[in-house]
Amino acid sequence: MAHSRGARRPARAGAGRGEAPQARPARTAAAGRGQLHLWLRNQAGRAGVPLRPTFQRWLLAIPALSRRRAEVNILIVDAHAARRYNREFRGRDYATNVLSFPYEPLPGEASRLLGDLVICAPVVAREAREQGKRPRDHWAHLAIHGVLHLLGHDHEDAAQAEAMEALERRILAGLGIADPYRTAR
Repeated sequence: MAHSRGARRPARAGAGRGEAPQARPARTAAAGRGQLHLWLRNQAGRAGVPLRPTFQRWLLAIPALSRRRAEVNILIVDAHAARRYNREFRGRDYATNVLSFPYEPLPGEASRLLGDLVICAPVVAREAREQGKRPRDHWAHLAIHGVLHLLGHDHEDAAQAEAMEALERRILAGLGIADPYRTAR
């Protein structure tokens, strides 16, 4: 799980190089809850990638998002693209499961954009298989983990990691998903 703070990030999670976004943003709102504008594009061409309403449900389970209006861009990629993004933005030459690119507004800019997530579908599938997790549960965990990075959470030291993992466990438990770190340790 990777986090890129302060790095130049892909515009709208990879919609650059003259590509027109093919996915429209969608909104989910509930009475007394936050509103999430979610842009999702699946460039991986893989079956088994959750749909936008599923990502929205997972992300609105994050307490900080349930109380505010926010925008998140999610780009689903293949291993080649994930490796390229990881190499370009983090200097690591391998495909990783999720990259987070927090949006840093200009001084005085009012923006609801939290940032971009780039999720590698084949890595998610492989990890779920290797770790004995339901693929859908692993997708939920990685989406939530990535958005927590967009919200400023980190795991650079043991105390930060413990706090972030505890929050992830609570959010996932509220969705009926088992502790993702139980099998990973």
